[in-house]
Amino acid sequence: MHLVKLDLSKNRLQQLPLDFGRLVNLQHLDLLNNRLVTLPVSFAQLKNLKWLDLKDNPLDPVLAKVAGDCLDEKQCKQAAVKVLQHMKAIQSEQDRQRQRKLQAEREMEKKREAEQRAKEALEKELRKREKAEEKERRRREYDAQKAAKQEMEKKTKKEAVHTRKPASSSRPPQPPLHKPSWSRSVLRVLLFVLFCILCTLAACKLTELQHQPLCVSVNTLYEDVVAALQNHKTLQNMLQHNSHQ
Repeated sequence: MHLVKLDLSKNRLQQLPLDFGRLVNLQHLDLLNNRLVTLPVSFAQLKNLKWLDLKDNPLDPVLAKVAGDCLDEKQCKQAAVKVLQHMKAIQSEQDRQRQRKLQAEREMEKKREAEQRAKEALEKELRKREKAEEKERRRREYDAQKAAKQEMEKKTKKEAVHTRKPASSSRPPQPPLHKPSWSRSVLRVLLFVLFCILCTLAACKLTELQHQPLCVSVNTLYEDVVAALQNHKTLQNMLQHNSHQ
């Protein structure tokens, strides 16, 4: 790195080391009659280079035009300045390309990250939707089970009500019990009185009691009633006879 003058002429060199630019103190460089086509980009770091000879090398046409002919001291100094400027331009262009490449890679990385985020967001939305659908499905199943349970409870209640109905509803109807009325009581009393009268009449007619005052009255009453009935019967016969005529 402390070299100031370097003569590499007539060595059949095809290329220089990539880190050749580390010779930052180099001022005089002779590369006459080699096989160089290009120079390493690090050549632009030789900021102290004052003299350069690249004659008799199969240089790239652009580089050969920039270097020119080193026929005297002045041309060799101009060659050093122009070649340094050319290599700096190449280095700058490479740096710009590198920056563009890095920028493109960053943008690509951002794009990939954005796509990944979008994909994750979509997956999250799908999972959320699936969870909501699963929740809705479970709710419908629960409602259906609840409705079925309520329907079953209603049916069970109806069956229980039918079962608890009194047994009399299934039995054949029985005739209603008639409560004793006043007319029946009166009829019974009249029948009893009539029976008593018949018994008294029989006793007065057929027994020795017929000469008793009571029986005499009874017999007289009986004979009057019989006579009245006979008269009533005779009257009916007359009326019937008249009606027939």
